Amino acid sequence: MEDVGIIGAENLFVSSLAQQSQLDAISSQALSKGIDFYQKKEYEKAAREFEKSINLSPTSSFTADTTKYLSQAYLKLEKPDKAIEAYNRGIELNRDDDNLRSALGNLLYAEERYDDAVVQYREAVRINPGLSSNHYSLGQGLMKADKLDQAETEFRTVLRLEPHSPHGNFGLGLTFARQGEFDDAIEQFETVIKKQGDYYDAYAEMGYVYADKGEIDEAEEIAEFLEDTDEDLAETLRMYINKVEPPKIMFSWGSATFRSKMPMNTPLSALDSYLETPGASKSFTMKFQFNKEMDRSSIQNPLNWSISRAQSGNLAKTYNFGNAIADTEIAPPAFPDYVIYDAKTRSATIGFTLTQNEAGDGSIDPQHIVFAFAGKDAEGMKIDPDHDEYTGFSGVA
Repeated sequence: MEDVGIIGAENLFVSSLAQQSQLDAISSQALSKGIDFYQKKEYEKAAREFEKSINLSPTSSFTADTTKYLSQAYLKLEKPDKAIEAYNRGIELNRDDDNLRSALGNLLYAEERYDDAVVQYREAVRINPGLSSNHYSLGQGLMKADKLDQAETEFRTVLRLEPHSPHGNFGLGLTFARQGEFDDAIEQFETVIKKQGDYYDAYAEMGYVYADKGEIDEAEEIAEFLEDTDEDLAETLRMYINKVEPPKIMFSWGSATFRSKMPMNTPLSALDSYLETPGASKSFTMKFQFNKEMDRSSIQNPLNWSISRAQSGNLAKTYNFGNAIADTEIAPPAFPDYVIYDAKTRSATIGFTLTQNEAGDGSIDPQHIVFAFAGKDAEGMKIDPDHDEYTGFSGVA
């Protein structure tokens, strides 16, 4: 009886193996069908076959790969929650698979669930601490989660594991840039480029850092270089430069009716014969060119502009060259009467009024009248303080 029992158990074991082998074969066929449907972009059918494959043989050697296919199919169907669910189920079946952990982390990262992504990346590192890409992914997640010190540690681990690879330096450059340590960031990106000359993302990131430093010319040089190597990176960098570069007054148009180059002691009537009449008033215009698109409500607000007599420690740049102001001198208005902004040309025309005195002998120093702007551009950036005013004598300052 004992032998019969042993034989029965062996037969049951063999039968079970045969049955599992059949299930594995059917599971493999379902996987193949799913891949075919996926390649034909029939993602609903593909997902059903991948689900079938996993359910038939959840412990097969290809379950992890099937899980990835299933998740990708759900992403194609714009069902990220189902994709995440698929990864979680796959991880339950393959708890020591760091690839699945990283893949789920990447999906959570793409969904901007950075803290959840970090959890998965940490597990991937725990399972396979010797793989530099796991540390790199963790570093990226930590950086997005604003845990910059921890991110730096991970990127330094990448550099230790693969000292000749540029990726550790690239990650450190990103981290230093986020920390505002711009010079250190540039040094890391330069090291990346020395290691791999065609690492164009490093050029772009260095351009962003130069722009953040306010070194726009250097950022523009990098954008120009990228034009010939990666147009998308170049375009994105130029958009960023335009966003962070402060607005500037570039020059005054020659079509202005106020002759701002005329010298001190200019009779007011020399600006317009109408002002020969005592007490007469005349409207004048100045037109200014800006380097970028401006905020219309800001630039057309007269209170964001000012008109004044120049004052400076340098007498040459001072109203009347620092000489005493005569009683006949006409004071300009503090603010313009109106401002008209032309978005197509990025120019602003300001209108203001000068009034002759009652004796009809008023004078003015047009070249030392200051026209200043204190508003912002379309991105919300305040005007560059080194390019926010204009005089006929000094130009833009």
